Amino acid sequence: TPVATLIISACVFGTWAVDRGNFKTCDQSAFCKRQRALKPGESPYRALLETMELTNTRLTLQLINDNNKVRLLLELYRLQGNITRVKINELKPLKPRYEVPDVLIREPPTDLSLLSQDENGVVLSLGAESQRVIVSARPFRLDIMEGREVLMSLNSRGLLAFEHLRMPKEEEEKVEDVMWEETFKSHSDSKPNGPSAVSLDFSLPGVEHVYVATTSSYFTYKMEMDNGDPYRLYNLDVFQYELYNPMALYGAVPVMLAHNAQRTTGIFWLNAAETWVDISSNTAGKTVFGKMLDYVQGSSETPQTDVRWISESGIIDVFIMLGPTPNDVFSQYASLTGTQSFPPLASLGYHQCRWNYNDQEDVQSVDAGFDEHDIPYDFIWLDIEHTDGKRYFTWDPHKFATPKEMLQGLMDKKRKMVAIVDPHIKVDSNYKIHNEIRSRGFYIKNKDGGDYEGWCWPGSAGYPDFTRADMRAWWASMFAYDQYEGSMENLYTWNDMNEPSVFNGPEVTMHKDAMHGAWEHRDVHNLYGFYVQMATAEGLIQRSGGVERPFVLTRAFFAGSQRFGAVWTGDNAAEWDHLKISIPMCLSLGLVGISFCGADVGGFFKSPSTELLVRWYQTGAYQPFFRAHAHLDTPRREPWLFGPENTALIREAVRQRYTFMPYWYQQFYLAHRTGQPVMRPLWVEYPQDPATFDSVSVTCLQTLLGAVLTFVCVCVPQVWFDIHTFQKHNGAQNLYIPVTMSSIPVFQRGGSIIPRKMRVRRSSSCMEHDPYTLYVALNPQRTAEGELYIDDGHTFNYEKKEFIHRRLSFANNVLSSVNLAPDAQFTTGSWIERIVILGASKPSKVTLKAADGQESQIEFEFDASMSVLTLRKPGMNSGADWTVTLQ
Repeated sequence: TPVATLIISACVFGTWAVDRGNFKTCDQSAFCKRQRALKPGESPYRALLETMELTNTRLTLQLINDNNKVRLLLELYRLQGNITRVKINELKPLKPRYEVPDVLIREPPTDLSLLSQDENGVVLSLGAESQRVIVSARPFRLDIMEGREVLMSLNSRGLLAFEHLRMPKEEEEKVEDVMWEETFKSHSDSKPNGPSAVSLDFSLPGVEHVYVATTSSYFTYKMEMDNGDPYRLYNLDVFQYELYNPMALYGAVPVMLAHNAQRTTGIFWLNAAETWVDISSNTAGKTVFGKMLDYVQGSSETPQTDVRWISESGIIDVFIMLGPTPNDVFSQYASLTGTQSFPPLASLGYHQCRWNYNDQEDVQSVDAGFDEHDIPYDFIWLDIEHTDGKRYFTWDPHKFATPKEMLQGLMDKKRKMVAIVDPHIKVDSNYKIHNEIRSRGFYIKNKDGGDYEGWCWPGSAGYPDFTRADMRAWWASMFAYDQYEGSMENLYTWNDMNEPSVFNGPEVTMHKDAMHGAWEHRDVHNLYGFYVQMATAEGLIQRSGGVERPFVLTRAFFAGSQRFGAVWTGDNAAEWDHLKISIPMCLSLGLVGISFCGADVGGFFKSPSTELLVRWYQTGAYQPFFRAHAHLDTPRREPWLFGPENTALIREAVRQRYTFMPYWYQQFYLAHRTGQPVMRPLWVEYPQDPATFDSVSVTCLQTLLGAVLTFVCVCVPQVWFDIHTFQKHNGAQNLYIPVTMSSIPVFQRGGSIIPRKMRVRRSSSCMEHDPYTLYVALNPQRTAEGELYIDDGHTFNYEKKEFIHRRLSFANNVLSSVNLAPDAQFTTGSWIERIVILGASKPSKVTLKAADGQESQIEFEFDASMSVLTLRKPGMNSGADWTVTLQ
């Protein structure tokens, strides 16, 4: 939803440009400007080795700033799984500094041991014999090494900065240096705690490619932006956002991945305040000082990436993930912040949305239109106009007078609905939600102690303090069926505007000196949307007694948001560049744990051409979250409104999505179990091939869904088969595939097996018991493998081992299904109705051997021109053991 009604009324849809004047640059953000003014040089900090304390879990050491004599406390941990944690705080702060809670799923287990020590520093083991961290004392510096190779250095450029809390200065000094008060446009930030920024630099020798997740682009830095503004992580509602821009946007995940042919590493900067990431390139080979480092080869000239993290408040709490493989880094990050929630299967289907469907009759008409035009869908959505005057948890009494009747009509067709619930609450004494929050004291406070009020969709609005556990528990209870009137089990939730968006606030968000209990909003800002989605998801779980999995879409997000649902790329536009960038945007989020990502199909603002709309459906069908959405002022664009030819093209794209639902579901199960992204760039699967390192750029769009499907493929290692024609493409070449309006360039990798359901029905739930077709694509070694995962599709019973998980493998002309979870119990009526083997030879006969040992012959067809073998109606149950032998 756009930023403000005032802006909407003045918006010219033919012009697409953000009003940059509403948002700060680094020079306009006092702490960023102040920190960036510091240039690399010798650090004023030194380590006081005599203060070192070492246990088997951590090292503590005091640091002193020789310029102002302020002492800091360094804590160093080696975490299980090849992670190093570095914490730096004031030794004796005037008051506690904010440390981010609730993002880590647990306090990670640790152990540490000392290898050597002298007057220059200490060397600590990082578990593996050749990995160690060297703490140099004067100036303070950390080097993480493997053998003689420096993997990463901290404070090697001397840019560690820690602004200590202090008493206010004289009034004339306050105004002079903006350290105690700051003004942006008409807004004043009182900054009662004064300057409190923290900063630390990291150097990565041998690294040219680093990847940072933002929602306005997918930044693969190859050092082309050294002289621009840093990249800003500060959740904001940016109206008509620009692409390829380091400005802040809706979500922030403070994680950077670095990759070369030898290793993948990651940096997780756990800080929820406004943060800037300054990335540059220079040459490694700087002198490594101190006799503790005399064996380091410091003279070689190698590429190097230098990164500096700068946050306005809080502490330094950084996790260094040492890989060495991409999947290792994903597992390491997942061990800290959790994995992608396992979504209900239906939420992986198609979602139909606009701002707004007018009334119940409109919903019924659109629902019927999908049936009339034979297009499947699972969810229809309602935006803010469905409520009674923008009061969330309510229904417009005239337009949606009988919501249960509407929901029951959808349920009868095994379909579902999503309704929006935003976190700004209309200030209205006749509104139950507002009265409850106010009476319980749950609203965020302004700097003077009253309830903070801002302007949003309802007009004057209060903002619940979701950082409070008791507030989140109360919010969750509001989703109970007896509290949320008109709700049913097939109604799910959309959290928008949760950056939070405040139309009349600084940068269209909340004042930083608003108060969350003892903490300023500046300390917690990037956590707000995280907490809103957390509380909402918990509400959907609780309303079913903990049985049903939730579905919650959020616009704002932070590290760990993957645990609570889906994210979308916000208010995009009906432009080709927005379609193109939707792919790298979701790739970027997948790399930092958020796999359930998609973009508004067709573009939210403006009206797409017919060709653009069709192409967007064809793209969206192969992205994890598949939803069409449109602005209130745009013409209607249901799939059947663009002529029968285009309706047929859109129908085919959506139906393709539904044939792959078993595969999507399996990939999300694996993401939930392992932390590996569902949608990933090629370099994740081919980490030693430099040709893939730029496969996330918008000039070479290559995407893997799981490890098997690639979409818009340009350069492909290995062997691939076109999923439509079964044409084989050999690897190690660039492919230039002719594309027509009716074709979607999607390929299956040789060596893979994909389960599909080819009987497409009106919704995914209608397909639950339908049979499977297995597509077996052989590699040059004539082998292939895959998996099949089945459960009830909507409950948490899989946690009770109620599922089927099979390994499918082909080798030596034998295709087999083996149980991967012998301790799990689940039954399915689905069976295998067809097996298609790509790259096959013609057999003389095909024999099925069932679990009970009985053998039978299977009918087959062989297409010699395409080397495709089709086995018809083998008939075995999808959950059973079996083998099929080609002779």
